Amino acid sequence: MKDFNLKGRIAVITGASRGIGLAITQKLAQYGSQCIMVSRKIESLETAAAKIREEGGKAEAIACHTGYPDQIKAMYDKVMKKYGSLDILVNNAATNPHFGEMITADEGLWDKTLDVNIKGPFFMIKHAVPLMKDKGAIVNVSSVNAVKPGMFQGVYSATKAALVNMTQTLARELAPKGIRINNLLPGLTDTKFASAIISSEEICNYAVSQIPMGRYAKPEEMAGAVLYLVSDAASFTTGASLICDGGMLA
Repeated sequence: MKDFNLKGRIAVITGASRGIGLAITQKLAQYGSQCIMVSRKIESLETAAAKIREEGGKAEAIACHTGYPDQIKAMYDKVMKKYGSLDILVNNAATNPHFGEMITADEGLWDKTLDVNIKGPFFMIKHAVPLMKDKGAIVNVSSVNAVKPGMFQGVYSATKAALVNMTQTLARELAPKGIRINNLLPGLTDTKFASAIISSEEICNYAVSQIPMGRYAKPEEMAGAVLYLVSDAASFTTGASLICDGGMLA
C-alpha cells in the first residue's frame, strides 16, 4: 500500500466534474491526494468537489476552459499561490464536436478539437512543469482511437494519436527533470462523452461486439490505472500507453 500512498501530494485533474475525470479524482482523493478539480462550469465542479469532501477526501474546484491558454495560466497562478508546488497532473478534458465522416469536418470543428485535445494538454503540461520542483507524474488520457480510429470519429481519433506521440516526446524531455508522463487509453466507457455511441442501439451493439469482454466500461474502471501511473509503484514507467479496453485491441 505504501507505493500507492498519495498523502501530501497535490493533483490537478481536468474534465473532473463527471465521467472518467470524476472517477479519477475520487480515486486519487481516496489515496490521500489534495485534488484540484478543473472544468469549464464551476457549478458542476463545486457539486462534485463537495461529494468528494463528504467522502473524506480533499478536493477544491477551479473553473478553467483548457482550450484557452490564458485561462490555464490563471488557474495555475491560483495553484501556485495556495500550494506552491504540484505533484500530479491528469489531462482528461477532451472534446469531440464532429461525429460523422472525417471529410465533412470544417475548419471550425478542426480548430475546436485541436485546441482542447492537443493544445490544451500541452499548455497544461507547460505550466505544470515549473511547479513540479523535484519530481512529478503526468497522465494524458488518450483513447484506443489513437491506435484504431473510431467509426465517425476521425478528427477526434487523429488528435488522440497526436496526444500519444506528444507524450512520448515529452517523456524523453522531462525524464532528466524527474517528471514521468504516460498515456491512458480507455476503450468505450459509459460517459456523457460517449453518449452518441451508447445511446444508439445499432452503433453500441456493433462497438460492444468488437470487445472480447462483451461490454463497455464504467468510469471507475479507468481510475485504478491512473492511480498506478501517478504513484511510486510506477516509478520506472514513462512514455508508456496503458490500454484499458476490455481486449478490443488485443
